[in-house]
Amino acid sequence: MDVVNTTMNEQYLIPALAALTVVAIGGAIMLLRWTRREPLQQRLRGLHELGMPSGSSATAAVTTDGGITQVLGSIGTVMAGGGSLTLRQQLTQAGYNHARASAIYFGAKLSLLIIGLGIAVMLLVPANIDPRNKLIFAPMCAAIFFFIPNMVVSARRASRCAEIRKHLPDAIDLLEICASAGMGLDMAWNSVADEVRAVSPNLADEMALTNLEIHLGAPRANAIRHMAQRTGAEELSSLVAVLVQSERFGTSVSDALRVYATSMREGRSQMAQESAEKLAVKLIFPMVLFIFPAVVMVMAGPGFMMLYHALKAH
Repeated sequence: MDVVNTTMNEQYLIPALAALTVVAIGGAIMLLRWTRREPLQQRLRGLHELGMPSGSSATAAVTTDGGITQVLGSIGTVMAGGGSLTLRQQLTQAGYNHARASAIYFGAKLSLLIIGLGIAVMLLVPANIDPRNKLIFAPMCAAIFFFIPNMVVSARRASRCAEIRKHLPDAIDLLEICASAGMGLDMAWNSVADEVRAVSPNLADEMALTNLEIHLGAPRANAIRHMAQRTGAEELSSLVAVLVQSERFGTSVSDALRVYATSMREGRSQMAQESAEKLAVKLIFPMVLFIFPAVVMVMAGPGFMMLYHALKAH
């Protein structure tokens, strides 16, 4: 009777723990996404309160920290303080610009570590497994949960950087067209930020934030360098050099932007060709693992079956 009750408890326990795991992972992902736009919104809100024009359509509803975010931030502050400069830069490149992003990040890692360890204990204690294996599997499960924020930040950082680098040549083209039409560079930058928002909100937000820094008194070169650090796009550093040299030597900004936009389009085309050349090598592994065995079974299977029956008859 006890064995039956234990089996029934395990049948109900496993689905409940699986659901709890899914909720925990989803909550961690959503928690890190909540703080993505907070710094830009704070700046826009501050400018609005001062009566200054925002200059772009980047104004959005202000999101406030919830109770869970505050708790995780407090845990992370106690655990690791403000975090290292490299971590803050990585979180910024991933789009998490909140002032307490590092603390929330560490708090999420510690909370998921505890959740993973608790789930492992609940699953392994009633299981009929060697105690030494339980001591191995429990830390492994906790480690998997512990590194979930790392994977989320890395994936978000890669996708955001790829999106910005993909649409940056088009933005430079629009900037060159506006400058050639007689617009000032600051006004052209603002117009391009508005036009780019439909295809790349991340790039538009970064350009709007750069425009705000310029309006607040920061030199244009420094503001664009800050944008390059926030996005991880090395092309922006080259754009700074082009603009600085154009101002220093008194050459036409539109001509410099035209040459730079052409070089960026050529670089994007070369990257696409490189990716196409790598595709043949990448297809070898799925072909060998999945397609080739199926082809061998279909083509050589009947022959092997006939040979097998012939040898069995003799």
